[in-house]
Amino acid sequence: MVAHILEKPSMTFAGVKYNTYKVDRNTGELMLIANFGAIQSLTNPRPQDLVNYLLMISAQNKVIKNTQFHAVISARGREYNKQELTKAAVMWLKEMKYGNQPYLIIFHKDTDNHHVHIVSSRVGKDGKQIDRDYEQVRAVRNIDQVLGYSFGMKYHFSTRAQFYLILENQGFIGRDYINEEKLQKKIAAYRPDKLRIAQLKELFLTHKTSPDFVERMHRQFQLDLVFHSAGGKSPYGYTVIDHTTKQVFKGSEILNLKYLLDENMNIESTYRPPNTQLWDYLPPDSVTYYAEQIPEPISIRPVSIADDVDDQQVLGMKRRRQKKARTNTR
Repeated sequence: MVAHILEKPSMTFAGVKYNTYKVDRNTGELMLIANFGAIQSLTNPRPQDLVNYLLMISAQNKVIKNTQFHAVISARGREYNKQELTKAAVMWLKEMKYGNQPYLIIFHKDTDNHHVHIVSSRVGKDGKQIDRDYEQVRAVRNIDQVLGYSFGMKYHFSTRAQFYLILENQGFIGRDYINEEKLQKKIAAYRPDKLRIAQLKELFLTHKTSPDFVERMHRQFQLDLVFHSAGGKSPYGYTVIDHTTKQVFKGSEILNLKYLLDENMNIESTYRPPNTQLWDYLPPDSVTYYAEQIPEPISIRPVSIADDVDDQQVLGMKRRRQKKARTNTR
């Protein structure tokens, strides 16, 4: 997943009509309207209503010439669905300091890559400009933060699968880290921490007869045990995520599974992170629109998008060149 801020200036919020035109032609879906005040109480807000509100907010600052904030968050192919992209966009906007701004998110489904467009105002409700320093750099850094890559890279692990297991364990949705060179360098630098392995082995032997062994390891020692099984069968292995020392171990490095499992142990108590949903991250007055909930299509006259953005230029040819230049990351 990548985040890109479109640089084409607009003082008339052409991005709103461009994206609602996509909705009208059934090549886009309105996913979310947030922080638009009373407009959100309307069953079917008109595009011009949204534009007028953004113009009203922006009129507080006459100095800023490019008042439109227009960004794209794109997945590779169909790696993420529309709800996941919307969730990532909401969290990303918060990191970019646009979380309290009026914004709309539109999912596009007319290119090879699933993506969402975001339109907002660069002028805050206090009349000040939203921080633009190192904007494109922060866009990349913050999408890595949102997807969990920044968190996961703080750990020591020996395989790509372990890296993604860290993210899944913490409830992150990232699964397409594109910096293959950095990831491989991290994996190659892994060295087993024999002292910590010995400590964990002693700890497991001491507590493994406890029925709440797995939950106790998490609660008291910040250790998450993830058991691996297939088809509902008994586990064939396990992984240990040590949050104290930020290391990931194969279970067999510590204690063979057959010696770990005790007849009294309840492995169903394996710690699982809260199942965070999109609405856990939404502003309190936002309105979500999914395909099964969306009202009548927003109808406006066809508009020219030549001065706004061409999806294929942003997400097609450029992405294909990037993909060709690197090896498969999964």
